[in-house]
Amino acid sequence: MSNKVSPSLNASREYVARTSSGYFMLLLLLVVTAIAGFAFFDFRTAPAILIMCTWAFFFILILKGFYVLQPNQAAAIVLFGSYKGTDRATGLRWVWPWMGKKKLSARANNIISEKIKVNDLRGNPIEMAAQVVWRVTDTAQALFDVDDYKAFVKVQIEAAVRTIGSRYPYDDFEHQEVTLRGNNDQVRLELRTELINRLHVAGITVDECGFTHLAYASEIAGAMLRRQQAQAVVAARKTLVEGAVGMVEMALDLLSAKKIVELDVDRRAALVSNLMVVLCSERDTQPVVNAGTLNQ
Repeated sequence: MSNKVSPSLNASREYVARTSSGYFMLLLLLVVTAIAGFAFFDFRTAPAILIMCTWAFFFILILKGFYVLQPNQAAAIVLFGSYKGTDRATGLRWVWPWMGKKKLSARANNIISEKIKVNDLRGNPIEMAAQVVWRVTDTAQALFDVDDYKAFVKVQIEAAVRTIGSRYPYDDFEHQEVTLRGNNDQVRLELRTELINRLHVAGITVDECGFTHLAYASEIAGAMLRRQQAQAVVAARKTLVEGAVGMVEMALDLLSAKKIVELDVDRRAALVSNLMVVLCSERDTQPVVNAGTLNQ
């Protein structure tokens, strides 16, 4: 059973809100303020006072419609709980004061997950942690399709790391399988794809990701280290023996081709044994000089 988050059938979609430039509204407000002040100080009549009170009411009301957006910042416009679009234009902006404004950042965010313990494909416990660069691409989905999109990102990163960690073995000394340790680029791309699929429901994309920590769990780290050392020794011995056999074969062929010496079966076996000892020994061999004939 898959544990991926399926997109909702009634998922929200971002569209452009109907807002206006705050600079124009600010200029209009200053002009109206000047006219109202002139009427109040020149006439000081009851209608003038009424006009001044009316102006003060609308002045406060209009001030509530102003808001400022910085680069890579957006504001979702809401009217009585209904989404009315998103404004991404920077600078001083204005919208009807009875409309709500929910600001959120569209900038790149960097997060490093906690170290978690995962069982790899072979069941070995390993520790993993990931670094993820993410950003909001759809403000409507981020605000209205998930409860808390930042907490949602943290949970989905952990779930994706567990999924990728259990999909591959930690290491393969023979290099016959895709591993977490040996195929970092491929695994990183799969982690990014997994995260994009999981975070799409929240209107979030992933620009970059990678592992900041990847190691065997402490309870098996010592045993796995000895296993890796043993595998390394076996592989080295295998390479050494294969090379020694090739050198012995070449030596026998050259002796026969150049007719340096005729060797019977016993002498060939002795020569092969001596060469293999010399080539495969871990220590320097001590030669024994034969002062007699070749048959001795």
